[in-house]
Amino acid sequence: MALLIPAIWHSDSDQWLADLDFRIWHANPTVWLERVSNPVLTEFLQLVYTLFVPAVLLVAFLLWKRGKCAEFQYYAFLIALGYLVSYIGYVIVPARGPRFLLRNVQHVPLQGLWLFHAMQNTLDRLESAHYDCFPSGHTELTILACWGSRLVSNRVYLAYTPLIIFATVYLRYHYTVDLLAGIMVAAALICFGPALYRKLSKGGTAIGGR
Repeated sequence: MALLIPAIWHSDSDQWLADLDFRIWHANPTVWLERVSNPVLTEFLQLVYTLFVPAVLLVAFLLWKRGKCAEFQYYAFLIALGYLVSYIGYVIVPARGPRFLLRNVQHVPLQGLWLFHAMQNTLDRLESAHYDCFPSGHTELTILACWGSRLVSNRVYLAYTPLIIFATVYLRYHYTVDLLAGIMVAAALICFGPALYRKLSKGGTAIGGR
């Protein structure tokens, strides 16, 4: 994305997304959230955010371990489809996030306890230049993981999902409109994924609707 987006677009969509947020809330959400910012919460939410990929993969592992092969295959399909839709969104609406656009209007820098900066810097190095805001893949895919976890044990995911959604804005990675888009995409994939899977896979009958 770091090379593709600048080659396709001469500008990004950050200001447009930030303006949408401001019209909805009459404030910049990341700036407003400074009033609840504290090192303990920042450290905790950065950990929640960093565990995103393991959280998504854990559902697949549990399905496979419990011998739910058909459900495992459908879940893998759904997550792959979720990533595909996310990346299409990143190309169509390229944005780096409020952490970059609004840095000059933020009054309080985020400070953690011990590992906050290490986790954030590691993610920055892995993701290179960020053009991965709209829709929020963290929101979309965590909702899909939460939905998939109902066949194993979803109590943890029922708690984890709202935490990571909140973390995306609190940590200044996303605009709130990104979250709305991610929720809508996840809902659409949950509704229409089974029919698409049946069309693409002979073994997809009745999968996903249980």
